[in-house]
Amino acid sequence: MEKNVIISIKGKQAYEGVDEDGIELVTKGRLLDCGEDGLSLSYQESELTGMEGTLTTFQVEKTGRITLLRMGQVNSQMVFEEGRRHLSLYQTPVGDLSVGILANRIKNTLCMQGGELEIDYAIELDHALAGQNAFHIQVREDNRAMQQ
Repeated sequence: MEKNVIISIKGKQAYEGVDEDGIELVTKGRLLDCGEDGLSLSYQESELTGMEGTLTTFQVEKTGRITLLRMGQVNSQMVFEEGRRHLSLYQTPVGDLSVGILANRIKNTLCMQGGELEIDYAIELDHALAGQNAFHIQVREDNRAMQQ
């Protein structure tokens, strides 16, 4: 089963020596029931995020693990699992980075009717803490798509 949804994303990034940066985005997306594998939430990035032409997908597993995939202008795979560190490759137009991701807290109430996804995580570059990031994502059904 697949649904059209409205996705509200609030993200913040805090790096040492730099003012905290935040972004808020409301966009249309798709929510897909992947059966035993969990749910998949995807949307197209926009000029606002600086990643226009990139498809972002959150694969939300029933085990609590969440994988963020980006394909297009930016290619990356980031794995979030509370209390576990994962290494990821982040490919950008200016070069590739190897980053460590440690999820401090994950809250997931996402279901096919909508819900929330929160991920608070630390990001490491060259095995040194580079910053603290967080996503807060709210998902609701796109009722306008149902009325057409």
